[in-house]
Amino acid sequence: MSGVLTLTPTASPFPWAAAAIATYTGNATLNFDTAAKGLTLEIDGSKVTAEDEIVQTLAKAGGLSDDSARTAAYFALAKSLPTVTAFPEITAALDSLDDHLAYRTFLVGHDITAADWIVWGALKGSVKIIGLLKNNKHPHLLRWFSHLESLESTQQVVAGLAEAKSAKARSSKTAASFALGLQNAKEGEVVTRFPPEPSGYLHIGHAKAAMLNQYFAKMYKGKMIIRFDDTNPSKERTEFEETILEDLALLDIHGDKITHTSDYFDQLYEYALQMIKTGKAYADDTPQEQMRKERWDGIASKHRDDSVEDNLKHFAEMTAGSEEGIKWCLRAKISVDNPNKALRDPVIYRTNLLPHHRTGYVISVVMSQCDYRPLSASSKWKVYPTYDFACPIVDSIEGVTHALRTNEYRDRNPQYHWMIEALGLRPVNIWDFSRLNFIYTLLSKRKLHWFVDNGLVRGWDDPRFPTVRGIRRRGLTVEALRQFMLAQGPSQAILLLEWDTLWTLNKKVIDPIAPRFWALNKVNLVPVTVKGGPEKPEIKTVPKHKKNPEVGEKKTVYCSQILVEQEDAVSFEDNEEHVQITLMDWGNAIVRSKSVNESGVVTGIEMELHLDGDFRKTKKKITWLAQPTAEHHLVEATLLDHDYLITKKKLEENDDVKDFVTPVTEFREEALADANVRELKKGDIIQFERKGYYIYDGTVDGRMEFIHIPDGRAASIASKAALQTGVATPAEGGKKEAAPPPAIEDNQQRGQLTSSETPVETKMYKMAKVYGEGEVPTPVETKMYKMKNVYDV
Repeated sequence: MSGVLTLTPTASPFPWAAAAIATYTGNATLNFDTAAKGLTLEIDGSKVTAEDEIVQTLAKAGGLSDDSARTAAYFALAKSLPTVTAFPEITAALDSLDDHLAYRTFLVGHDITAADWIVWGALKGSVKIIGLLKNNKHPHLLRWFSHLESLESTQQVVAGLAEAKSAKARSSKTAASFALGLQNAKEGEVVTRFPPEPSGYLHIGHAKAAMLNQYFAKMYKGKMIIRFDDTNPSKERTEFEETILEDLALLDIHGDKITHTSDYFDQLYEYALQMIKTGKAYADDTPQEQMRKERWDGIASKHRDDSVEDNLKHFAEMTAGSEEGIKWCLRAKISVDNPNKALRDPVIYRTNLLPHHRTGYVISVVMSQCDYRPLSASSKWKVYPTYDFACPIVDSIEGVTHALRTNEYRDRNPQYHWMIEALGLRPVNIWDFSRLNFIYTLLSKRKLHWFVDNGLVRGWDDPRFPTVRGIRRRGLTVEALRQFMLAQGPSQAILLLEWDTLWTLNKKVIDPIAPRFWALNKVNLVPVTVKGGPEKPEIKTVPKHKKNPEVGEKKTVYCSQILVEQEDAVSFEDNEEHVQITLMDWGNAIVRSKSVNESGVVTGIEMELHLDGDFRKTKKKITWLAQPTAEHHLVEATLLDHDYLITKKKLEENDDVKDFVTPVTEFREEALADANVRELKKGDIIQFERKGYYIYDGTVDGRMEFIHIPDGRAASIASKAALQTGVATPAEGGKKEAAPPPAIEDNQQRGQLTSSETPVETKMYKMAKVYGEGEVPTPVETKMYKMKNVYDV
């Protein structure tokens, strides 16, 4: 019996129970139809539209046992849960389910039934309930929920829904306008540019800008310029230029031309002189704080109406970097009180005595009446244009037709156009798009510098960082990132994005090609004697990926002495005649005896092979490894998992990052892996079955290290900070003179870190165990006012 389940990806709540049981039983294929008005199961010549009836129909068709009188009560509970809004009532229902599952694997009987799927679907469809489960107050319920969600059939539903939503987005009006592309664009004539500042490493926000620029350049058969915006010698270094180009190469982004704003310093200087002479710019020595206040209040500077002669004289002092010159800046004469504060006489040139990493110092200055300029075109500089002045001019000079900018620059777009018009240059089109913002993620270079400077991470390629190097090192593929960026399209909405969609896309990319291997947690590994197993080790060749033979083959050792994990061993019951276990890639076995010490730790097991058993009917399928011998070794491995660096979903402008640092963000598990992993190269992505996806990060002190790749499921991306106490622990290999732990208030040391102190580390390094000590309060985001506890005396 096989049917078709038609459902819309936009349904709210989504019918998780019906979709999940359809794929679990294999008795109905999913048909995502955005035009569908409801849920319909067509099977065996009949139509069913109610979700609870669909679940019961598919359970019966799939042969799921369902002989309990309690089943009806669970269906009633699932129907009522979506209507419950009060947290006490929701918590009471979760408490009851948690108590019930404390000594049970499933809700009814020893196998998954319709009751499990209908309740699971109700929980999955509730944002409130998912949030409560993440608090880990219901460990038994969470264990049951996570098991059903982790099943391959359930993940097929999650991936199918994500794909259906993406397809809908691609066919929507927003995506259509994205496909139509740029205004006033002509094929073969479009020129875009990606202008990073060489003051740090590229992060995921830069990746979106770079990918969109390349996308449009290719779409119109045009060109893309990579231009380094190197106008601030206080922050910039040549090494950052090199790493930015490497990061772009990691993203498969290559410009048709590489330039620098500093290539145009002479022309920019000439344009600044032109603006002074035409009365469109003036020199100003108003102190910074006073200037900021005057701009805010719409008050004209006392120098706004100075003569051209005076302005040229002060600009020459700036150019010379004299003691008088460093007090001045050059401002565009646009407006004093325009409602758009970006137009209130912005600074366009300032003095900086630090050497530029490409041009160095100015040598000398020639002064003549009403004309002050460097000695020659090859002279070096002590005055530098601001981004707002240089960018539109260089865009026009270089032939850029479309400047792609995040919409945080929108207020400055009129300023951009004013500069071009004031100098009579060729106009440039501006195309806005929204910047990326992710929960629990910092994209501020200053704040990222702080983590590096304080040794809380080991460098800019740390897998906890949102840098291109960090996310690539954590296993995010370029293809998944590209799909995600293009799916965002021209959206103007400023959103705080979850990571789940991106990691789900990534799983779809890596799952079909990631080879499968086995690894066991070393803590309290259990030796097992397998009766009926080969007396001497035998080696068999099996596929690395059962669904994709092209991935290759691996060798598995079979013998009568094997190892299993303590977690699996604890779950075995002696003499499980009726509920057999399956040794993966081998067959079924019956647990005959189990030895347990006084602490409850399993110290040994005896099993008997039962290869005639039906592995499809066993509820426990476990990985195992042959005990190592002189001829057949196992590999010492370390499995790493990571948490978000901060405990707050979104830091506000006035938040101090020190107050929101997650105490422990790296988790290490010592493991034994099968010998096949020795073939891996650094950067290879694999799956350790029943553990998840990993990327091989290299060998440290003889141990192969694997970084866990999130797969988009709630458990893999949820913050673990709520379960922690203690202070943030510096990473081994970070700066020796790390600042005090973030939980300690020390106002004297705040704000003293400078970018010039930041170590640049891009190679592998040692990683020690990280354990938090002490206590640090976890801030709770709330808009409610504070109230005294009624129980406080």
